[in-house]
Amino acid sequence: MKKTKLGMLATILAVCGVLVFAACSSKHDSPATAQGTLEKIVQRGHLAVGTTGDYRPLSYREPETGKYWGFGIELAERIAARLGVAVEFVPTSWPTLTADVLKEPQHMDLAIGGITITDTRREVMDMSDGYLVNGKTILCRAGDLARFRSLADIDRPEVRVMVNPGGLNEKFARERLPHATLLVYNRNEEIPAQVAQGAADVMITEITEAPYYVQNDARLAAPLLSEPFTHGEIGVLMRRGQDDLLDLVNSVIREMKADGSLRRLHKKYGLVYGYE
Repeated sequence: MKKTKLGMLATILAVCGVLVFAACSSKHDSPATAQGTLEKIVQRGHLAVGTTGDYRPLSYREPETGKYWGFGIELAERIAARLGVAVEFVPTSWPTLTADVLKEPQHMDLAIGGITITDTRREVMDMSDGYLVNGKTILCRAGDLARFRSLADIDRPEVRVMVNPGGLNEKFARERLPHATLLVYNRNEEIPAQVAQGAADVMITEITEAPYYVQNDARLAAPLLSEPFTHGEIGVLMRRGQDDLLDLVNSVIREMKADGSLRRLHKKYGLVYGYE
């Protein structure tokens, strides 16, 4: 069995173009050298993937079965398949995401599912190439479709804006909507229903998330979907010093762009493909 695993590792390293790790220094001069990360994962037999499980259609955990599904989940499975191992999902949350990735002893190899690439994150961690174009937008009730046509329409004391805590949605709302009434709600996946039922007027969300809820709940609308307030990309997050793993993840993303499978995944989940 040990020889089989070592043989598999050699194949992986050849595919990634990192055959001689000992001759390579870490890009970030981390004490954890590049050599060993992929070997550790292969010998362990699974890829440990942190994910919030509250972000349809990128990462969602069905409460009844515990099964994860979504765009990011399928990407994680593709990465694991390249390594020839299974996936083990590790629960995390938006407020604790950074701490969980950097936690000692390490309990996840990477984190995936709606994580925006930002300079702040890159200051202390690594992020892969982007695999999904993203931007801030809103959900509101279908009856308010004409009411909210700009940030100025939302930034009013009488408008109740609901966000999940600890992530970029809350940060955006606090910075860009100082006059609106901000409501922080702990369960991100329940906020669309809160808006639909009238507990809030607007949800700050992403162009990756909003279409799913509009398609699945006729009570909701996304009037500014084609005019996002911000522009960015979603990527895979991991601690520094795992350069061989980062190279492999980027290799998988590039391969999926080249062979059309990334475009097909966008189509499957009703998302706009932004890589021409």
